[in-house]
Amino acid sequence: MRACAALLLCMFLAAGPAMAQQPGGGIILQGSLRTRVEVWNWFETDSAENTYAYSGNILRLSASKSAERWDWQAELAVPFLLGLPAGAIAPGTQGQLGLGASYFAANRQNRNTAMIFPKQLFFRWKNAGGVAGQSVRIGRFEFADGGERAPANTVLSAVKRDRINQRLIGAFAFSHTGRSFDGVQYSLDRKAGNFTLVAAVPTRGSFQTDGWGWNRVGFGYAAYTREWGGSKHAAETRVFAIEYADWRRVLKTDNRPSAVRRADMGIVRIETFGGHSLHSITTSGGTVDLLAWGAAQTGRWGAEQHRAWSVDIEAGFQPKALPALKPAFRAGFTRGSGDQNPGDGEHQTFFQLVPTPRLYARFPFFNMMNTEDRFGSLVIRPHARVTVSSEYHSLRLTNPGDLWYAGGGVFQPWTFGYAGRAAGGARSLANLYDVQTDYRVNPKVSIAGYFGYAQGRSAVRAIYPHGKKGHLAYIETTYRF
Repeated sequence: MRACAALLLCMFLAAGPAMAQQPGGGIILQGSLRTRVEVWNWFETDSAENTYAYSGNILRLSASKSAERWDWQAELAVPFLLGLPAGAIAPGTQGQLGLGASYFAANRQNRNTAMIFPKQLFFRWKNAGGVAGQSVRIGRFEFADGGERAPANTVLSAVKRDRINQRLIGAFAFSHTGRSFDGVQYSLDRKAGNFTLVAAVPTRGSFQTDGWGWNRVGFGYAAYTREWGGSKHAAETRVFAIEYADWRRVLKTDNRPSAVRRADMGIVRIETFGGHSLHSITTSGGTVDLLAWGAAQTGRWGAEQHRAWSVDIEAGFQPKALPALKPAFRAGFTRGSGDQNPGDGEHQTFFQLVPTPRLYARFPFFNMMNTEDRFGSLVIRPHARVTVSSEYHSLRLTNPGDLWYAGGGVFQPWTFGYAGRAAGGARSLANLYDVQTDYRVNPKVSIAGYFGYAQGRSAVRAIYPHGKKGHLAYIETTYRF
């Protein structure tokens, strides 16, 4: 695979002069550099460094070409992390104090680390077999469940992008390496709807800068998506099924005693069935959107049966009033099942597979597993180039006998991918208040700033008795060329 990256790099170097001589030559060269300075103030402990800052960055270089019957893309990624905290891992339940500690642990405890690897390398046949809208893509690519078709309605498209896509399968692009998938994708996109099949293996990456290899994990995804309704009431419905299997002999993260977990190295095999229904309704006062998403799971969790579920209900309103600010209000409730009894032979914690958790947890100290999330948000757009968004989350553990979970799924062969902390029977987790500002300087440069404040409640106090408050702040700049 490293020879593959060297070949790709040679392609970029060779194509550059050719493109300069032939601007319309067909091969498109693109790139981006994202740089972010993160400042963490994790819940306080007296045994490790909970306040620190570091720089996380990723350079992406892409060459692509598209023709009537096919297209291809070859993309290199170079993540580099600078100044990771060396002392931000506490013993026992307190564990890794924020994502800086996760990056440090995942990269052999190096404070500075970088790697070059192929982020995407795929070939796609379009209108395969002479059938309009039928395509087959094979190779390494990025994929998001729910993202296989964007609705024509702009409200539906924005809500789906921000509140549905990547709940269970995603590229985890917020992390400084991200995640790709090696496999095959079949799509049939017609006016009547979209049918998508994917069979793939998630690559290494996310917190590990080395994104070369595979994990002994695979999934199959099947979904049918249909947009329907009219101009006053536009809607979209999707049904999906996912088969997920993890063959790695690693310690699972769940609420069983450590000795029991160490004795259970059986595979994780989970079937997930679910769907969403999304509606945009135009009224005299503005646009209302309604969202319902749900999933049920069955299968095996090593030696245990697996039975779990999750639901999300949301409503949004974009009033016609205050056109200078273009406000958008949103409220909702999400619940992922938890496991109350670790000794009954049944694992009931909803398993989030390989998602992009940060879309739904902007201060990512939680996810959808064993979590109740009551939330509200406000977005304003005071200028065509400026978006300001603020969210509030009231967080509780669904079952106090289960763990407080965080993470985004498998990213290296020897780490399960999720962390869990026992809160001693406490249920109330935290209140989260945050604000983010996005400024598009021009089509090539954008700047984002974020600040999140977590007011820890009884579950946090049980684990971090010296300080229940947490903060995350960052400044991020993205340059596209």
